[in-house]
Amino acid sequence: MNEVVGRDDLLLLTLDTLRYDVAVKLAAEGRLPNLAAHLPGGAWEERHAPGSFTYASHQAMFAGFLPTPAAPGPHPRLFAGRFAGSETTAGRTFVFDSPDLVSALAEHGYRTVCVGGVGFFNKQGALGSVLPGLFQESHWEPEFSVASPTSFESQVARAERVVAELPAEQRLFLFLNASALHQPNWFHLPGATREAGDSLVTHAAALEYIDQHIGRLFAAMSSRRRCFAVVCSDHGTTYGEDGYTGHRLGHEAVWTVPYSHFFLEPSP
Repeated sequence: MNEVVGRDDLLLLTLDTLRYDVAVKLAAEGRLPNLAAHLPGGAWEERHAPGSFTYASHQAMFAGFLPTPAAPGPHPRLFAGRFAGSETTAGRTFVFDSPDLVSALAEHGYRTVCVGGVGFFNKQGALGSVLPGLFQESHWEPEFSVASPTSFESQVARAERVVAELPAEQRLFLFLNASALHQPNWFHLPGATREAGDSLVTHAAALEYIDQHIGRLFAAMSSRRRCFAVVCSDHGTTYGEDGYTGHRLGHEAVWTVPYSHFFLEPSP
């Protein structure tokens, strides 16, 4: 990462609330053609989330604690704040002295941009301003929210605008929090109703919706130079398993998340 930082553009895309089992199933069934084309081996990596809900998980990720491989470690990290005694900082880790990765990248010449999604990024109050406040530039509109059936395509359109307005030589760190999978997601399944509510099936439909538009985001982020992309969930959620519904709780469906990182090569 010490070679990547300063050379490539960077993308962190969190597919908020995406469950690992749903992501794996759809990739295996060929229902995520645009995402799977970039996943190494066409498959997701199984990892454990650093938090059980959006705020906690993103605070950890912005400090360098991305989801951890679901196997005994220690596992060297891509990014890490300088911390005495860290067992997950290795020679290939980008180590920073700032309190968070976002400000560290800004100090290395990156334009840091947040395209928010769920309520913790809406800037409508003190709590919703903490995470976007880490960035030099942040965007949120009601069209990006969990209540919008066109949230992801609206977010991608904003990201395209951000990229288009940057000087060619300016490095970019773009963070996008995709809200489409978070409840309510029933409207992503044709024929579903509000009364029937959300389910694993509507959750899957929301992921297919994201896949339909993700190619535009990848194309924009690789339009100027190579881009290093991290695509992952921040936590999963439950739909009645063991009596649980939702997240911010200690269930396997919440802690286990899909993860991948890869390069997006610029078009010739």
